[in-house]
Order: sequence, then structure tokens, then C-alpha cells
Amino acid sequence: MKKLALAAALSVVASGAIAGGYVAPTVVEPVVVVEDTSSSAGGILVPAIAVLLLVLALHHS
Repeated sequence: MKKLALAAALSVVASGAIAGGYVAPTVVEPVVVVEDTSSSAGGILVPAIAVLLLVLALHHS
């Protein structure tokens, strides 16, 4: 009787270990994002507008 209980317990453990089967790991390729720059003057536009607004604010006060 003990051997039968041991065999039943081992079969439950063994079947539970392989219940899902083997699943190959998936390889995810990295996504490369390329952004185009609008122009080379983009870096000077914001400071130029800020200076213009500062001069206008000082001129009107």
C-alpha cells in the first residue's frame, strides 16, 4: 500500500513538472527609431525669440 501511495505521489509530481511543456524563448528585435532634424537653425530660434520678447518688455516699461 505504501508503494502504491508513493508511486501515485511521484506520478503527480512528475506530471506537474512537465505539464506546460517546453516553450522556446522568444527573441525580441530592438526597434531603431530615426528622427529627422527640421533644420540647423532650430537651436537658435528659441533663444532669439526669448531675447526679442525681453527687449520688447523692457522697451514698453
